[in-house]
Amino acid sequence: MAVEMEPSWLQVLGDEFDKDYMIKLKQFLKEEKEAGYKIYPKGSDIFNAFWKTPFTDLKVVILGQDPYHGANQAHGLSFSVQKGINPPPSLKNIYKELQTDIPGFTIPETGDLTEWAEQGVLLLNATLTVRASSPGSHQKSGWEIFTDTVINKISEKKEGIIFLLWGKFAQNKSELIDARKHHILKAAHPSPYSASNGFFGCHHFSKTNEILKKEGKREIDWQISPPTP
Repeated sequence: MAVEMEPSWLQVLGDEFDKDYMIKLKQFLKEEKEAGYKIYPKGSDIFNAFWKTPFTDLKVVILGQDPYHGANQAHGLSFSVQKGINPPPSLKNIYKELQTDIPGFTIPETGDLTEWAEQGVLLLNATLTVRASSPGSHQKSGWEIFTDTVINKISEKKEGIIFLLWGKFAQNKSELIDARKHHILKAAHPSPYSASNGFFGCHHFSKTNEILKKEGKREIDWQISPPTP
């Protein structure tokens, strides 16, 4: 099955697209559209995380669960929204933690995290599509098989990757990661329901940069640039 994907990722994941689960997933998405449902993100953004963070440049993985299900929000990067859309509550809490963790960090107006992705931060959702206004609607349709494979391949083929696992769902993915080769940082989810139970004060952003610096890699500039007028 032909698919458009960043070349270094396609080299790692190309075999997945001819497997039965992926063929069934493609058919499922086709049937959703034929039934008149609006699907987020748009087709060209489904694999945006891979385009923005090539396998060859990968340093950090931040794992989310599901794309945002509101209009103009999702664009294929976990926790991120398109330019011009107000940051959702979880992202606002991520910014609050950054403000206390990274000296000089100022909370940006935009919720677009593309700048992180372009520095090697894979913003990966476990499920890559969702039906409009219906959170979780595309879970267990095949995406989790694909994204679990992504995590497995990263664990197998890379070394020294930093995985930020926030909340129980993300933390359950740690069994896919070889902790002898990689760094796993765990905290509560940044959702307003749980951020005060261990996300605030986790210092994952400064810890990530400490690890990168120790390994001789360029640190992540977590500051998001203000939108151009």
